[in-house]
Amino acid sequence: MERLKVNWTTRATLALLVCTCATRVLAADTTTNAAAVAATAGNPSIVVLGDSISAEYGLPRDTGWVALLRTKLTQEHFDYSVANSSISGDTTSGGLARLPAALNRLKPKIVIVELGANDALRGVPLTTTEANLRSIVEKSQAINATVVLVGMYVPPNYGLDYSQKFHGVYEQLAKEKHVPLVPFLLAGIENKPEMFQADQIHPTPQAQPLLLNNVWPVLRPLLGAPSK
Repeated sequence: MERLKVNWTTRATLALLVCTCATRVLAADTTTNAAAVAATAGNPSIVVLGDSISAEYGLPRDTGWVALLRTKLTQEHFDYSVANSSISGDTTSGGLARLPAALNRLKPKIVIVELGANDALRGVPLTTTEANLRSIVEKSQAINATVVLVGMYVPPNYGLDYSQKFHGVYEQLAKEKHVPLVPFLLAGIENKPEMFQADQIHPTPQAQPLLLNNVWPVLRPLLGAPSK
């Protein structure tokens, strides 16, 4: 698949990235908790449960695709609040562990799940990643939230077979649980080095509208009619 031919860095750099992200978890958690608290009372909420790509890693505050989503909803007169519950370096296990508190506090109508890439970078078995994602979907659906899965690919140095199987986890789970799927969050920028920060992993501010454009067509049908 052409999209797998990405200008990613080597495995060693990826391993370093994971370690770097892990040191930022505490600071990111403070930021995302503040974002969650900022959800507007009375409006249905959208929770984004993600990792560094959604947590504005390396970006100026409020320039990531989640912040742009909040702005777009306002501009198009959708009365939704957006809580960004994303943490740099997070895995599906971490997301699953903190999901119940987010569901209980925010009672979201929609949960956007952007997790899994760090599982691959850390060598987590695919069966574990799949089981965690399934539990996230099921727990969200249990409170009548609609789930949107956001798919990812891993760097091709992991091997074409593994890359396809990794992405297949999202496709199979979306089909099994009848949830909408964003096929690839980085679609359209994957072969454009200028759209990535120096680590060639995290998108630049200029790339964020394109990430939102990949999510919006899947999310929009779930929002109902605008208020005006």
